Amino acid sequence: MNARVALIVLNWNNAEDALACLASLERVTYPNYEIIVVDNGSTDDSVSQIRAAYPNVTFLETGENLGYAGGNNVGIRYALEHGAEFIGILNNDVTVAPDFLEPLLSALQSEPKVGVVTPLIAVMDDPDYVWTLGAAVNHHTGSVTRLFTGERIQNIHRKTPFEVDVAPGSALLVKRETFEKVGLLNEEFFLYYEESDWSLLVQKSNYCILAIPESLVWHKISAALGTTSPIIDYYMQRNHLLFISRHWSGIQKYRLLSKVILRNCLSIVAYTLKPHQGQRLSNRNARMLAFRDAFLGRWGKMGPDVSAICYPKRN
Repeated sequence: MNARVALIVLNWNNAEDALACLASLERVTYPNYEIIVVDNGSTDDSVSQIRAAYPNVTFLETGENLGYAGGNNVGIRYALEHGAEFIGILNNDVTVAPDFLEPLLSALQSEPKVGVVTPLIAVMDDPDYVWTLGAAVNHHTGSVTRLFTGERIQNIHRKTPFEVDVAPGSALLVKRETFEKVGLLNEEFFLYYEESDWSLLVQKSNYCILAIPESLVWHKISAALGTTSPIIDYYMQRNHLLFISRHWSGIQKYRLLSKVILRNCLSIVAYTLKPHQGQRLSNRNARMLAFRDAFLGRWGKMGPDVSAICYPKRN
């Protein structure tokens, strides 16, 4: 009998992409899977649109924006409580190849130490090219780097699965026992670095993470927030400091923190000296508040003063 799979799609104010994701999941060839849509406190008409188009899909509403970690944790808990043997996480701006699940499941079931797998994630607007195929952590800098970015898919699509440090949060599949042993995503991050943090915990629990080039999905880059958002600046800056603090120790930890702080201080100075007619000032201010909140231990969802910068009122 085919193992039971639960696929979680997290939506926040983006019904258009969520509907495209669900349409691709309808064509999946693996026979025993359930789709779980988690609406993360959308304030638009996402809920009504998705419910109308897919009335038979399991639909969970959080009632507020819990972030990537919190929203997906709602779906993961539901899947675990309802007997899923394998649990997938997909961004709502991802679409999948019909046969994407089979290679992932085959790799997960190949040996006990494999705890997580991630597919080849292509660029939706340029589908011949890779967005990422797993990610690597540089333990000398504390940085996380996507692998094979910009490579032609035809050059790597049929390569053998290989081990990576991080399963990107855009698309991954996890054994039930991995969540049971490692735990869920850390909600202190709220947005960004949570999958990197969790991936390192997976490895510390003696599981490995495999990238599976034969499994293919497509990702719409930065669909929710754009590419230069102060929201991204805030969470990336603050959470990078949290990530380093959780996974490095001693002198190395403080050396890495110092380097990250210096690099971002230089960015703050650059944004101040060259604000591009004021367009970069909100990014600068978001970074400054990220430093403040990291030093004060303010994690999770950004506070109202940060929101006022990241979501300025329009006249």
